[in-house]
Amino acid sequence: MASIFQFKEFAVDQSDCAMKINTDAVLLASLVHVESSERILDIGTGTGVIALMLAQRCADSEVIAVEIDPAAAKRAAINFRNSNFGDRMVMHACSFQDFTDTGSFDFIISNPPFYTDSLHNPDARKKLARHTDLQFFNELLTFAAVKLQVDGQLALIVPKLLADELKEIAETLDLCLKEEIQIRSFEGDAIIRKIIVFQKAYRGVSTVSDFIIYEAKGVYSEMYKTALRPYFLAF
Repeated sequence: MASIFQFKEFAVDQSDCAMKINTDAVLLASLVHVESSERILDIGTGTGVIALMLAQRCADSEVIAVEIDPAAAKRAAINFRNSNFGDRMVMHACSFQDFTDTGSFDFIISNPPFYTDSLHNPDARKKLARHTDLQFFNELLTFAAVKLQVDGQLALIVPKLLADELKEIAETLDLCLKEEIQIRSFEGDAIIRKIIVFQKAYRGVSTVSDFIIYEAKGVYSEMYKTALRPYFLAF
């Protein structure tokens, strides 16, 4: 994969980043309803792609990102500065557990590590990015419950089984499921990912929708093209 990924309104240099731009990240950033948010926090920003996509979408928002991998954090900060949104973007090279910003957020978003209880990844930096257990998610959801505004939202993209476990944890923190997007490769296929959106003290009815990536082998669906058209040069 080329080190520089050119979007319509910004470029992402992926050099020094263990985890490259992937479908999970761009779908999460394009499908969540975040436009009214004044302060957005991207946890585990990696290349910075999610933060940049949200900065493009939300012209009046401050977008703050945290990244525990020092090399990736440095590269993401450069990507932010090189964009047209750099004056509204802040990079913190730390874990969310060590994040010291005392403010609250309207929206917290993360494409988190999710290989829970998996075999160890031989690449140490990829292991850092993708190997974890449920304790991590307990800490992440607890952090969100504290840092979100009264009606703030948390959005994650994770595998189906993990999504079910996280919904149980979230309930104990009064983070209520507001929206669930079930992602499938093809119509009729098994769910490969879920985008789950929680809102503090939400008492409404949660919505569930399907998102299909391909209409045929090698052919993206209209859903996918519509979602990514504001960002991808190919569309």
